[in-house]
Amino acid sequence: MINAAPFTGKRRLVALVGAPASGKSTLAEALAKRDQHIQVIPMDGFHLDNNLLSDRRMLHCKGAPDTFDVAGFLHLVRRLRTEDDVIFPTFDRSRDLSIAGAGAIQPATETIIVEGNYLMLDQPHWQELARLWDLSISIDVELQVLRRRLLQRWADHGLSQVEAAKKTNDSDLPNAKLVHENSLPCDVVIAGDQILMASPAAPSAIIQNE
Repeated sequence: MINAAPFTGKRRLVALVGAPASGKSTLAEALAKRDQHIQVIPMDGFHLDNNLLSDRRMLHCKGAPDTFDVAGFLHLVRRLRTEDDVIFPTFDRSRDLSIAGAGAIQPATETIIVEGNYLMLDQPHWQELARLWDLSISIDVELQVLRRRLLQRWADHGLSQVEAAKKTNDSDLPNAKLVHENSLPCDVVIAGDQILMASPAAPSAIIQNE
């Protein structure tokens, strides 16, 4: 499916869209491991820094669309279509911060999977991304499943049950609902847990033209 998608730029650009904890990173990494010509770029490298969010009184809603550098992200995606040597920021979840200039496009890369929440968001500025993708894939997971995964995620990061519930309910789930209710249609929708579990057959089935 992915390798069969046509592209006109230097590389095939694939959007892998989903709510927080939908399994985007897991699936993207599994696909990249199966094909040396695929590279993954997370949207999370464009999180605004916590100090800047604090100054803007937005730290409590980190992860919402307006807590990202959408203009910088758009600029990167456009460059990915046309330029050979492209550097991009990454995100260190353990330190909760973006790292500038930490990633680079590899010479063998033919397909880039960009994974993130808002790659097909139907809102100003974010809307401009939709026409840049050669293929868009959405992972659809029910909210109750997302909530369970998010609570576990934050517990794994050392938050108490109360802190994990607050972060999940006040930030992550509202963002998940925004993705579900305000995203433009994708070319492909993956529903259910089977593919999200990244079984040995699933990534190859997506890479190949079914």
